[in-house]
Amino acid sequence: MIALKITNIKHFMGRLLGSEDFDSFLLEEASISTYNTFHIDGHLNREFYSTEEWEDEAIRPYDFSMWKTMRPICFDLIKGTHTPSAFRFVLHLIPGHAQAVLSKGDTNVTLQQLKAFVLNIKYDGTGLTLVTGTAFHTFLIDKTPDALWDQTVKQFLSQKGIAYEEL
Repeated sequence: MIALKITNIKHFMGRLLGSEDFDSFLLEEASISTYNTFHIDGHLNREFYSTEEWEDEAIRPYDFSMWKTMRPICFDLIKGTHTPSAFRFVLHLIPGHAQAVLSKGDTNVTLQQLKAFVLNIKYDGTGLTLVTGTAFHTFLIDKTPDALWDQTVKQFLSQKGIAYEEL
């Protein structure tokens, strides 16, 4: 787990909300404070779907909403003449990309043991920080996936031209 301070918030927000750069993520939850505070639970709602739709992986491939479908909604809540007073996003790397992260290092951790590679994005009115995290289905002694995810996030930010400082 690492914490990164984004040094150019406007550029980062343009990449997060105005481009496809983060579309390889799912949204677990969002909280956006502007004139109201909006909470979004990214878990897909079982009651909304028929049994056939719920079981159809083409319609519902994940348990969380895809960031690319939630991005315009979040953008609409944030845009305007006033800067939000705060926001927080919890994103998960799409499971299909997790193997690429694990394959970058020497680890015996399998996809079945990994629950998620997580990226927490938090703005408090003064600064924006990213915090990485990994979630597993059970306790594991091997911390290699944590380090691989941290490295992947830093490489991703650098490739997208997003400047940061490690905290």
